[in-house]
Amino acid sequence: MILKALANPIRLQILNWLREPHRYFSDQEVGDLDADGVCVSVIQRRVNLSQSTVSQYLTELQRAGLVQSKRIGQWTYYRRDEAGIRRFLDELERVIGQGEERTS
Repeated sequence: MILKALANPIRLQILNWLREPHRYFSDQEVGDLDADGVCVSVIQRRVNLSQSTVSQYLTELQRAGLVQSKRIGQWTYYRRDEAGIRRFLDELERVIGQGEERTS
């Protein structure tokens, strides 16, 4: 599920932007970029896609365990789930690293 979520270049770009929210989303008026995350509407303006498409992309990233969401009023905010990303990277390293013991 994670690799499928990351296979879409826009979803991958959003995940990368969320790594440095102050660099890419400094125009957010409500909510703390670090504590709350980035509002869907702000992400939507940056990628220039419909809000429904961006919401769908973020939902897929959330299902994959790569981002977390938070509701503030009527708005939803997203930030990276660093623990989930770390678990994925550790598992990927474990699986890929199994081939290191073989010789060519």
